[in-house]
Amino acid sequence: MAMAAGAPYFLPATAAFFFFILFLGANCVTAAKFTFHNNCPETVWPATLSSAGHPAFPTTGLALPPGTSLSVTGVTATWSGRVWGRYRCGTSGGGRFSCESGDCGTGQVACNSSGGAPPATLVEFTLGGGGGAGALSDFYDVSNVDGFNLPIEVRPEGARCRTTSCPADINRVCPSELAVRAAGGGAAVAACKSACLAFGTDEYCCRGRFASPEACGPSTYSRLFKAQCPQAYSYAFDDRSSTFTCGNATGYRITFCPAAATKLFSKMQEQDGDRLAAGLIRRRNLNS
Repeated sequence: MAMAAGAPYFLPATAAFFFFILFLGANCVTAAKFTFHNNCPETVWPATLSSAGHPAFPTTGLALPPGTSLSVTGVTATWSGRVWGRYRCGTSGGGRFSCESGDCGTGQVACNSSGGAPPATLVEFTLGGGGGAGALSDFYDVSNVDGFNLPIEVRPEGARCRTTSCPADINRVCPSELAVRAAGGGAAVAACKSACLAFGTDEYCCRGRFASPEACGPSTYSRLFKAQCPQAYSYAFDDRSSTFTCGNATGYRITFCPAAATKLFSKMQEQDGDRLAAGLIRRRNLNS
């Protein structure tokens, strides 16, 4: 039936109801739960940073003693951001909080809107990101593009989706030119820089004329990272084997020092004990 120009048009009741249901489905998304577990022999301080324009994560910093877990609920189902672990943290006499690895520079346990100082192993999330396996698929990955400090694992919960991880202690095989030495001297490695972070060249950082997958391939250094952690990003264009999707997860479990890495820090702890006995360093006032 033709209608006169300018005449009002009303949807039939059944069509209006159909579009109302679609609207509810698009806007009533379920919040996710993130569970953090520390399998390391030292306290880890997980931290989060939300991507620009996305809702904030419920917490930006917390303390996680060895062997403990903590769940954070109410994570917006469209949250995007990163998670990393800080360690060797403590407070100064003036009450300022800082960490030897992954510090965000706020002077507090909470990182607020500050990222962690590299090198640090990152877990990156885009929840409800669209595309991929479904209209509201989550995207997640482990990245060593900014270097490595802690082994980490990400396991989707409530869905049959793939776990990804960097389970190895790359610090044990870190080349000397990439190594960040532990505080107080000695040979122990606290973190391992990526080649981009260490040298800052366009070739290693995939910038300038190297800013494409065709022009920027894996380097000797990124291959070393990839051999240790095959599922994690080892350089900027390492997408094919490093990005994971999940269409119906209810949350994610993030484990620091998964089972394969339980010996992390053992050598550093032994050397710290030797230096403490010699009076070369003082025990930090750890908050746990």
